Amino acid sequence: MTHDPLPLSERLPVLDILRGFALLGILIMNMPAFNSSMFAEADGSHLWTSLVDQRAEQLRDMLFSGKFNSMFSLLFGIGFTIQFARMEQRDPAHATRLYLRRLLVLAVFGIVHAVVFWTGDVLHVYALLGLVLVLGLRRVSDRGIVALIVACLIYPALSGVLRVMVITKDIVAERVRVAQAFEISNNAAYGHGGFADSVFENARVMAYFYGDPISLWNTFGWYVMMGMTLLIGVLAGRRRWVQRIPELLPQIRRLGWWALAIGLVCGAAFTLIFEINRAPGPSPIKVLGSVCFNLSRLSMMICYVLVIVQLAQHATWQRWLAPLAAAGRMPLTNYLLETAICITLFNGWGFGLWMKVGPALGLLLSFAIFFVVLVPWSLWWLKRHERGPLEALWARATYGGRPA
Repeated sequence: MTHDPLPLSERLPVLDILRGFALLGILIMNMPAFNSSMFAEADGSHLWTSLVDQRAEQLRDMLFSGKFNSMFSLLFGIGFTIQFARMEQRDPAHATRLYLRRLLVLAVFGIVHAVVFWTGDVLHVYALLGLVLVLGLRRVSDRGIVALIVACLIYPALSGVLRVMVITKDIVAERVRVAQAFEISNNAAYGHGGFADSVFENARVMAYFYGDPISLWNTFGWYVMMGMTLLIGVLAGRRRWVQRIPELLPQIRRLGWWALAIGLVCGAAFTLIFEINRAPGPSPIKVLGSVCFNLSRLSMMICYVLVIVQLAQHATWQRWLAPLAAAGRMPLTNYLLETAICITLFNGWGFGLWMKVGPALGLLLSFAIFFVVLVPWSLWWLKRHERGPLEALWARATYGGRPA
């Protein structure tokens, strides 16, 4: 039996707009890791000495950090619920197998992206979370999903307290030493090496992320927070919140204001806490900062989503937001294209701008790449094709044959 991909006529435009907005936010947040080592500032010192760059960094962290990969995770959860339900309606006997194949293809994209091109990949994370969702959580009740969301929200505080109890000064000193060694090797491989040097360094970093116990602890915490927003997306998909936006507008407006207030207060709090307490190692005040950060990333993400949802209900704003929707119709292609552009700009085998672009200029460069390159490219491509090139490849590898 031939399995065609889901028809484009069934797409929900507001989700494409949100995906486009998330792509912009992810580029803004990924820009520092494209331009400098992820292990920089391990000793607590400022990487950038300019006051303008430091303020831009603080503003970026307060308004963008963690919000947009969480938004993509939310959209992944909504998309899973909608798409899997359609798969079950069309071919119930093969729906699970098809979705697992879809996740396998996504994992391949992610692993190749992480090891060959850039270690900040998030695609393999979505693939692993999707696997847990399909095999373990798909039939959990709504009440069970809510309980898991609450548990995920509590986890950072419990993990932070445990860190204070078990992480000693000697462990902190060793972690700083390892991070500084990685920073040196990153600068050599990415900043001055060839493409093969970058690939070798990527493999070393990924092995460290998933092989070192404490690093794996950090990675697991990231999975937990991404899983939380994915579960919120699953709940939204089950209760058809996206399809019911017009009737939910009063609640959306109230929740949006509350989310903004909580997000800004918690964002200012964690920015101040971590700015004052830059010394490496866990502490009680940093536990509070971590809690504030996670509340801020969730609240601001919800605020951004709800603002866009409200704007998308008006014809004028729909026209203004159409370029975002075009980029959002090609999320896989554009996400990987962001990497291709940035590693070419910054790595030594490309234009060699490694460590030469501070946070302030990085913000401007992010907007330029998105609106001057990605949006026009998406509009041009979608005039000639129904889906992005990698989306078409993903569909073909999932369903087999030539996508309809």
